Amino acid sequence: MKKKILIVDDEISIGLLLSRFLTKKGFEVSNVTSGKKVMQVLGKERFDLVLCDYRLDDTDGKEILIYIKEHYPHTSVIIITGYSDIKLAVELIKLGAFDYIEKPLYTDEILNTINKALEAQGELRSIKHFDHAGCKVVSDRFNCQEYINGESAASAFLLKQIQLIAPTGYTVILTGKSGTGKECVAKTIHLNSSRREQPFIAMDCGSLTKDLAASEFFGHEKGAFTGAAFTKIGHFEQANGGTLFLDEVGNLSYEIQATLLRAVQERKIKRIGSTKEIDVDVRLIVATNENLKEAIEKGAFREDLYHRFDEFSIHVPALKDRDQDILIFAEHFLATANQELNKEIKGFSDEVKQCLLAYNWPGNVRELKNVIRRVALLTDGDWIEPHVLPLEFGMADYPKKPGEKKAALFPHRSNHDSSVNLRHAAKEAEYHTILEVLRTVNFNKTKAAKILNIDRKTLYNKIKFIDPEKGI
Repeated sequence: MKKKILIVDDEISIGLLLSRFLTKKGFEVSNVTSGKKVMQVLGKERFDLVLCDYRLDDTDGKEILIYIKEHYPHTSVIIITGYSDIKLAVELIKLGAFDYIEKPLYTDEILNTINKALEAQGELRSIKHFDHAGCKVVSDRFNCQEYINGESAASAFLLKQIQLIAPTGYTVILTGKSGTGKECVAKTIHLNSSRREQPFIAMDCGSLTKDLAASEFFGHEKGAFTGAAFTKIGHFEQANGGTLFLDEVGNLSYEIQATLLRAVQERKIKRIGSTKEIDVDVRLIVATNENLKEAIEKGAFREDLYHRFDEFSIHVPALKDRDQDILIFAEHFLATANQELNKEIKGFSDEVKQCLLAYNWPGNVRELKNVIRRVALLTDGDWIEPHVLPLEFGMADYPKKPGEKKAALFPHRSNHDSSVNLRHAAKEAEYHTILEVLRTVNFNKTKAAKILNIDRKTLYNKIKFIDPEKGI
């Protein structure tokens, strides 16, 4: 079946030229010249894609885009604009446009963009499912093994930003809390760029010392300093032609930042002990969980280096801000754990799903992945049940049914419970004391043991003998 395209342009000649070209390429094409006619035509027939000029006599492409995404969310929209404005592009992508094309128009570019939009549309409609899980991913291009696209608005916006920036050569700053998946986003940007066949080199700046930094970044020649027994290729050279990912860049010392600045500006480096300059063609993606603007004000981060990095920025949202995605991610990690452990766990019980949704996830996606792998290891049956969840989930409240008041997973006993005796009461008091202390120290068991004046092993033993089915 032919794909149907609606062209919206108040210049009739341009509309006719596009219509003839796309008809020859096998599409079924209709033309309108105003925003009012768009609404009328869309009300009568369905289109796979709308190709819309940004400036029209009675409205603009932004308003048409908002209308289409509100009433026909499965229809892709590409905006044609005569303005090369990255802010406008970001705004349009945020509102739901697949892409935008700058004037003057080139037929190959138009056809390529349309085909990509329709391909992505097809992938989103036939979302892959892992065995024994309903985990949704976009495609191999945007999966990057770890990358999972969620259903939340935050995930949709994140994916649009990746799609927008990936084909460019811009340096990108990724911000977000620890564990949100910034390196995975960086890999996805790399794999969807023209550098995808070249190296992706990740470097943890948080572990660098002043003495080692220059060698790690730029390499050194044999004999350059005591202990330099061989020539070392630095990360810039390793990433030549590809992408260099600098993680936790806010942890670099001020001196190291000065050394890095010239390499970022000139794309030239010198190995330690060498006088020869080496040209490097590297795209930089940097990540931080700190506020670099505040670090600049405090004199801890160079403002000139920050502006070299800040050609485009993407905020990777915390897991608690993507609550619609928690179960999608959990099912993906369970499918992976099934493969690792050679198990066939079917999924999560309703109680466990409610616990996962109720928990705050301070460790973000990384914590979720570790929790799912752990509970999969502890599960012998077909379904993951509450008793294998970590202790901190005992504090999570969740609604048992829609409209029902939230209740604790491990509830307090009623005063009228005939099964309560002195021994149970003592254990229950101990249990709640342990939970309260763990909550106070963000479930750091070493700190909790010190506060409780017991050793860590004793604390683990007490946790081990807590019976979640009885609340103690």
